[in-house]
Amino acid sequence: MVDDEPLARRLMRSMLSELDNVELVAECRNGREAIAAVQGLAPDLLLLDIKMPGMTGFDVVRELQADIMPMVIFCTAYQRYALDAFDLHAVDYLLKPVDEVRLERAVARAWQRAEPDEETQNKSPLIGAIDEIAHKVASRGASHRVPQVPHESINDGGKLAIKDHDGTILVGIDDIEWIDAAGDYMCIHVGSETHIMRSTLKSLMSRFDPEKFKRIHRSTIVNLDRIVKATPLQKGEYMLDLDCGEKLKVSRNYRQEVKLFLDAN
Repeated sequence: MVDDEPLARRLMRSMLSELDNVELVAECRNGREAIAAVQGLAPDLLLLDIKMPGMTGFDVVRELQADIMPMVIFCTAYQRYALDAFDLHAVDYLLKPVDEVRLERAVARAWQRAEPDEETQNKSPLIGAIDEIAHKVASRGASHRVPQVPHESINDGGKLAIKDHDGTILVGIDDIEWIDAAGDYMCIHVGSETHIMRSTLKSLMSRFDPEKFKRIHRSTIVNLDRIVKATPLQKGEYMLDLDCGEKLKVSRNYRQEVKLFLDAN
């Protein structure tokens, strides 16, 4: 874990301690410490802050040799980096303040994607993407504006129109498995692909069938038709298994929606 802010490290340490499949082997305050820790410990996964004094998270990736390159989850408090970081060959990104459910999901995704030599194979495109981001950020100057993404809409054919850099992608609403939020951006999960659109959960929910798409967390929507198993947890929560293999946790504040669905089936 790499972050120059003591409070951020303390909060991340606390959340990671709750995950059974994670062992925190090092905490680093800057990029140089991170490089030394990776070289000495060869971790499988690196939680890496992007904006740090002296050496950024992107600089850390450039400095690491391909044969010891761990999987990377970028962390940032700046939304201007979020969409760019997501487009990299990184496992995921987290917006600060980090949400414990989002962290758990990102770590789970990392373990699912862990394959021999995958890190080495992905290093070159990762560095290339980082260089492109650095150019785009520099061209923005000191502006902290969120990148402007054209408005997305639903057409009459039951499809979600998502503006892409090269055009518009039409995603069948029934094909959407689940959606999670990262600030002002929605991650639309369809099969093996994730599409990014700028919206709010509330706005997105207003476009969907309320009997089919339900919020199960303040940052998550699920397609009820995709649920294949619901396992009760402590404190009234549920763990949902989707037909795509994803596992989603239902928070206590939204458990009633799931309970009504289960009772009706």
